[in-house]
Amino acid sequence: MKFATKLIHSGQTIDPRTGALGMPIYQTSTFRQQSVDNFGKYDYARSDNPSREALEEAVAELEGGTRGFAFASGMAAISSTLLIFSPGDHLVVCDDVYGGAYRVLTGIFARLGITSTFVDATSLEAIEGAIRPETKGIYLETPSNPLLKVTDLAAVARLARARNIITLVDNTFMTPYLQRPLELGCDIVLHSGTKFMNGHSDVICGFAVVKDADLGQRIRFIQNGFGAILGPQDSFLTMRGLKTLKIRMDQSQQSAMAIVEWLSRQEQVTRIHYPGCPEHPGHAVHMTQADGPGAVFSFELDSFETTRRLLEGARYSAFAVSLGGVESILSYPARMSHAAVPPEERLRKGITDTLVRLSVGLEDPDDLIADLAAAFDRRS
Repeated sequence: MKFATKLIHSGQTIDPRTGALGMPIYQTSTFRQQSVDNFGKYDYARSDNPSREALEEAVAELEGGTRGFAFASGMAAISSTLLIFSPGDHLVVCDDVYGGAYRVLTGIFARLGITSTFVDATSLEAIEGAIRPETKGIYLETPSNPLLKVTDLAAVARLARARNIITLVDNTFMTPYLQRPLELGCDIVLHSGTKFMNGHSDVICGFAVVKDADLGQRIRFIQNGFGAILGPQDSFLTMRGLKTLKIRMDQSQQSAMAIVEWLSRQEQVTRIHYPGCPEHPGHAVHMTQADGPGAVFSFELDSFETTRRLLEGARYSAFAVSLGGVESILSYPARMSHAAVPPEERLRKGITDTLVRLSVGLEDPDDLIADLAAAFDRRS
């Protein structure tokens, strides 16, 4: 099947009991059993629920995996998956990792004895140089949030596999439509499904997907034991949103490229971070492992005054946390996604007070450009 067909027909798309075109919301916490000796497939909804199961199967198939797991948030997916590691284990992590992941790695897992070294993951040599005897995992984002740095996933996967190290990749920006890390040799794919996968800014959810059965069993044990699962109604809504992923991404990506081209000609813009730009240092690598540059980019402005004017003055691009919705969203990483990172560390990573991130939605790109132009020119 082509990807557009997979979106409609992956997982349990027909209710086996009624023939309904779509799994219903099984809004129940428990299931009646018929025999003391033989329990049915479902017993308690933390362990399994038909609505969640249908979504998990669909996401696993889209990523080219064998098992998928749906969690109550992207951070629940990340944190639960990181519990496969044990005290004394060490992780190598991309330097400008999402602020929530940085917070949980440095504030919680470090306290539990699982340590991390943050490196420039665009350099295979930097990753290799950070590996220790106790290194058990390499945690990546590509393109990264918010600087859109690109890591060569196939090269890192080969490096890791030769050393029996697990490779984890946050694929939120790209989605399985544009990039499938498991096919490049990585072991675990993570998503904030809140973003493009659901796509309507009305559900908080997260996913982990694996290809290896044993690794799947380890995450399954943690999902059931830790219990940070996605509820049936949110599973239903996310399944509904997932079906339009391709057409949403196609439109948003096309608009993003038009807006980037316009921004490149504006005097207030000093730098653009977008792997679709030929001058982006990771452009060539990205285009060998992904099917497009995506709909999210960041850019730097000439002053804090211009930055404030844009964030507070834009009408069609909401000044808000998050990304990947049908509406365009302007975010301010220094005080939003990366607020948990200490100021000096943010500056070292290149996350300045004039950096803005734009997730392009489904509005007409001409209207978005006109709105940005008006915000640049508006004076208080």
